Amino acid sequence: MDPRPGTAPALVASARTRSAMLRRLTAATAQMNTATLTAMTERHVWFSELDPESRSWIGVLARTGIDGFVTWFAGEEFDPESIFDAAPRAMARRITLAQTVDLVRTTTDVVEEQIAHLLPRSDRQPLQLGIVHYSREVAFAAAAIYAKAAEARGAWDSRIEATIVDAVVRAETDESVLSRASTLGWPADPRVVVAIGGAPDTRQLDGLRRGASRLGMEVLAAPQGDRLVCILGGPGVGDAVETCERVGQLAEFFAPGPIVVGPTVDGLAGAHRSARSAASGYRAAKAWPEGPRTLLASDLLPERALAGDGHARRILAGDVYPSLAASKELLETCVGFLDCGSSMEATARALFVHPNTVRYRLKRIQDLTGYNPADAREAFVLRMAITLGRLQD
Repeated sequence: MDPRPGTAPALVASARTRSAMLRRLTAATAQMNTATLTAMTERHVWFSELDPESRSWIGVLARTGIDGFVTWFAGEEFDPESIFDAAPRAMARRITLAQTVDLVRTTTDVVEEQIAHLLPRSDRQPLQLGIVHYSREVAFAAAAIYAKAAEARGAWDSRIEATIVDAVVRAETDESVLSRASTLGWPADPRVVVAIGGAPDTRQLDGLRRGASRLGMEVLAAPQGDRLVCILGGPGVGDAVETCERVGQLAEFFAPGPIVVGPTVDGLAGAHRSARSAASGYRAAKAWPEGPRTLLASDLLPERALAGDGHARRILAGDVYPSLAASKELLETCVGFLDCGSSMEATARALFVHPNTVRYRLKRIQDLTGYNPADAREAFVLRMAITLGRLQD
């Protein structure tokens, strides 16, 4: 088997010369380690700001790295990742990847400088070439370790995110759920809305988060069966219609099908109310395939009521209908207008009033209820509200 590039067997033909070179290199490692720690203190402010225990572990890493260079340069089997086994795994959370790069770079520079100062001229060229090859392998090893840590952390964050979303859907949002959300960087008490659509490929979730961030929204998302539940918060969440439009801009990150947005609530603790409405609307949306792809749960009140959603029935019978029932004239005009096929003249003749009176009353109905009887879809909502309200009475 050919020796690895940059090692003594590849650079020095004579075994006797290699042996002497390695003895001199081994004898100089203690001074190299001391010089490395001195250089870390002088060149990097962050090193001085670490606690004594962390500085101590970095010293162990530097010493292990330098000793590892001797082993590697000798041509023996050596795994560069084993350098980082000398320090506890907690160090990966205290020292960033950029700081680890500083450590590797500084150690490499110091070892090169010390080779020039401590070792004879004949040793310098092969050793300096060797340290270049070795430092590259150590850098790749450090990157691999941090990549594994980030991957594991990402998987753990995804599990936490899924438990938060599940708790919101189940209306079990307690202090522990809020605490877990804060560990993921969820802002404190923002306005929150829940959107539910078809579950896409899991790789789309990263794109969803980036897209939501561009729109000024934070997002917690997790697939549940064939649906994707998204909790949206932050400054981008506000007026219901505007929020629905922003969610519509993220439609590409959902699977084909409707996307239903629940009402805006205050804080993650109240998000279960938005989730309940969004889930009910998502189940009922198939009854209105002609509707827009992204729509509010309140746009589906009739379908939700027919599907058995008691909350939707209470809104129609307890909020919309009383606005009409408070005025006998408005209720009669609304029913008459709907019974007459939305004809202004036919309604006026049936009620023995002038068409302008009918027109005025219809405007009043829209102001009070938010629904226009002249619009076919909104007339359906009013008809359902009247029917449920009368049944309740």
